[in-house]
Formats: sequence, C-alpha cells, structure tokens
Amino acid sequence: MKQITNTIVMIRPVQFRMNEQTAVNNYYQEDGNISANDANKKAQQEFDQFVKALEAVGVKVIVINDEPKNDTPDSIFPNNWVSFHENGDIGLYPMFAINRRRERRPEVLETIENSGFEIKNVVDYTGAEEEEVFLEGTGSLVLDRANRKAYCALSPRADEELLIEFCEDFEYTPVIFTAYQTVEEKRLAIYHTNVMMGIGETFAVICLDCIDDKKERKNVVKHLKEDGKEIIAITEDQVNNFAGNMLQVAGSGDKRYLVMSSAAFNSLTKDQIHKIEKHCAILHSDLTTIETLGGGSARCMMAEVFLPAK
Repeated sequence: MKQITNTIVMIRPVQFRMNEQTAVNNYYQEDGNISANDANKKAQQEFDQFVKALEAVGVKVIVINDEPKNDTPDSIFPNNWVSFHENGDIGLYPMFAINRRRERRPEVLETIENSGFEIKNVVDYTGAEEEEVFLEGTGSLVLDRANRKAYCALSPRADEELLIEFCEDFEYTPVIFTAYQTVEEKRLAIYHTNVMMGIGETFAVICLDCIDDKKERKNVVKHLKEDGKEIIAITEDQVNNFAGNMLQVAGSGDKRYLVMSSAAFNSLTKDQIHKIEKHCAILHSDLTTIETLGGGSARCMMAEVFLPAK
C-alpha cells in the first residue's frame, strides 16, 4: 500500500468566509475583521498561488470550482467529507456543521472519474448525522496507509464507535487518544487530529504535548516507532501556527515534498527543518486568510486520490 500520492483534489472557494457553525469547537478560527467579499477574494488568491506551487513541482491537482448557490464557506477543505483508497473504495463522512454537509457533491466524484480514476464502491457513513455522531474524514483520521493504522484524536467531531466501524470496513487498526489545546486557560479537545499530527512514509510530525494522558501518549509513540517512523516533535505554539497540518506528496521524478503553509514553515526551528529535509523537500505557500478565518491549513485543502486508474 502506498502512503503518499501524486494526485490531489482541491476545491476552489466562491463563498469563503469565517464559518460561524464550525467556530463553536474550532478554536483556531479568528474573526479577522474583513468583509465576506474581501475574504473570498484573498482566499482565492492564496488558493491559486498554492495550486501553482504544487503543479510547479509536478503534483497533479484536480481543481473543482465550488458553486455559489451552495453557500458552503468551508468547501476549500474537502478532506473532511471524502477519502479515496487504493482498492477503489471511497468513504463519505458525517459532518458536524450543517452547512458543511452541502459540500458532498456528486459532481466532485464525477469529475474525478472523468479524470481517469475508478470508483468501485462507496462506503457511506453520513447517516450518522441523524444521531449527531461525526467522523470528519482525514481531518479526524490520520491514516498510516502502508501500515494500516488510523490515528484518531477523539473530539465532538470524531466519534469512537464510528472510528471502529471505519477501521473494520477499511481494515485499519485504530490508535485512539485525545489531544488538547489550551483555550482561555482550559484544556479543550482539539477538533481534528490532522491539526496536531501528520504521517509521512518514514517520519511523523506530531505534538506529543497535546496528548495529556501519559498512557495514550506512550501508545502513540510505540505505534509510530514500531513502524519505523522518525518522530519529529513540534510544540503547542507551533500547532497554533498549523505546523501539524502538513501532508507529504509525490512530485515529478518521484521526488517527495512535505507540503505546509508559510506560517507553519516559519514557526519551525532550524533543527526541525533539518530533520524533515533528511526525508524530503519542503514546499510552503502563504495561506494566512484561509488559516485565520477557516481555522484549517494546507493539509485540510488537499484530498488525496489513491484510486486505481480506469
């Protein structure tokens, strides 16, 4: 099984703004004092620059435009509602915010099929929304695809029973913990696992300080080490700069890149950069508006395509 891919899907925003429905438990979102129109314009500029940077190194980007009529401010983060797998399966996931459920558009899947990929089977978890149970795709699940492990920080958007069901359906071993951040001096659950950790082929970038329970922390470290991953530790302050929200991809000539935002890159120490560069090159792009208003970063914007070619 491959851990990384050279093909990603990205949704170009048309209604980007701060989503009031997600701000209740995404503590990384800030109001930014900016009109919706300006916010969307800036987000589009950042999006287009990011796509250019990825394509320049040979990453294949399937760009799909959002539809204004959907009024989906977070559509720029498609990895939360869909995941694509090597055997031709896709997962569709239940979303916490009601206005995010409209992001699940059949035409996105049609475009991917028209790009030469085969979808053999749809595993649909969206019915769980009726019970107010959520598991937000590869935001909630950080997948070690090669070693068949699903790392998941439980939160209002990541339900343990649904995680177990996913693991049974897709044949993954669950690695379960809770990750916290300090909000107004309280320790509150981090909303998505991929904010505090990312897994590459030979390394993992992770904020172990977010895992308050020593047993849980030890278990996560054990799993990463037994699979031969070099652990590159980041701080909670770096997590606040989206340094956990990274994704390794393949470019032309099979060159590997760890993709992140410029804020994430600028928060790293020389030593951390050196450690990452032993494994792969770094690619970063300015995503300030998207991060400030959306509370998500580079990894959230990329839905990886592992599907078989038609």
